[in-house]
Amino acid sequence: MYNRQKLYNDLRFFWLIVTLLLGVGILFIYSASCIFAAEKFGSSFYFVKKQLLGLLAAGMLFTVCALLPLQFLKKYSSLLFLAALLLTALTLVPGLSRTVHGSSRWLSIAGFAMQPSEFLKVTLFLYVAYLLDKKQNIPFSLLRSYLPLLCIIGITTLVLLMQPDFGLVVTLCLTFFMVLFISQLYTGYIVGTLALFIPVGLFLIYLKPYRVKRLFTYLNPWHDPQGAGFQIIQSLIAIGTGGVSGVGLSQSKQKFFYLPMQHTDFIFSIIAEETGFVGSFILIFLLILFLYVGLRIAWCLQNFFSFLLTVSFVFLLSLQSLINIGVATGILPTKGIGLPFVSYGVTCLLSSMAMIGLITNCVMEEI
Repeated sequence: MYNRQKLYNDLRFFWLIVTLLLGVGILFIYSASCIFAAEKFGSSFYFVKKQLLGLLAAGMLFTVCALLPLQFLKKYSSLLFLAALLLTALTLVPGLSRTVHGSSRWLSIAGFAMQPSEFLKVTLFLYVAYLLDKKQNIPFSLLRSYLPLLCIIGITTLVLLMQPDFGLVVTLCLTFFMVLFISQLYTGYIVGTLALFIPVGLFLIYLKPYRVKRLFTYLNPWHDPQGAGFQIIQSLIAIGTGGVSGVGLSQSKQKFFYLPMQHTDFIFSIIAEETGFVGSFILIFLLILFLYVGLRIAWCLQNFFSFLLTVSFVFLLSLQSLINIGVATGILPTKGIGLPFVSYGVTCLLSSMAMIGLITNCVMEEI
């Protein structure tokens, strides 16, 4: 009874962390986007209104994911994954997709735009957790156990690379192999596969000149301060300007058309500028708490499927946070990955809250 109560308390603390991150997101989406929104759309509240509507929809999706029976989700995990994969593949069809910053990641139908790869993230690990749970008590077979899993991540990777979305490919692959490692089923094969993937990844970077240019920009952004290095330099200026306590809420100068994507991929830079080291530390501390409490919840779950699913989602969201902050601070090369719960993006918000709903489902199933 004590363990169940402890698990429920951890879940409530987990909800509190997510709620605080969402609150930070709403506050700074408005602060970061108000000037741009007023100039382009005639209303400084344009983006924050859309995010609030998205949050309402995300709350409903969270509830559905939290209440659906886990057996139902396991039974139809393959169909959910195939549906999300098909929707993502439709972004490659001219006339249906919308190209943003050179990538066809958006599906546009009847004036409604969505990023189906966000739902692919959710269904991929739902299906992988189901397969690993199913194979747990059967003898290991390279052909029947390991290769089918590699085919799943391989097909997913192929579709995403055609958009292209190299950043999401890296994020999903790292999470995928972490889940396989945690499952303790294929350690030797995982090491061999990763050793093979390293030269493949380098080849994929070499294959596209813009990726090579992005890598050189990462190494020395001041080589082209008005071109390829402009965004990261402006981000570093924003972070450096914040100092210890920041310039004050809504007082950012970089949001005045200096820093591109200030309310999406580089929202951390605006947060650092306005709240300084103190605010940045609090945000990073919340993200670390999210990882810690999420993994503590996972380790308390007795059901292997629930354990794997929770670990997958917690690690995936934490990895996205790490990459986003790493990019904003110049530690990592530029990638189009938002800060979960904080950056503007309705589809991303929906998928993130779907993950939290499924984690809640896993916990409630056991208490």
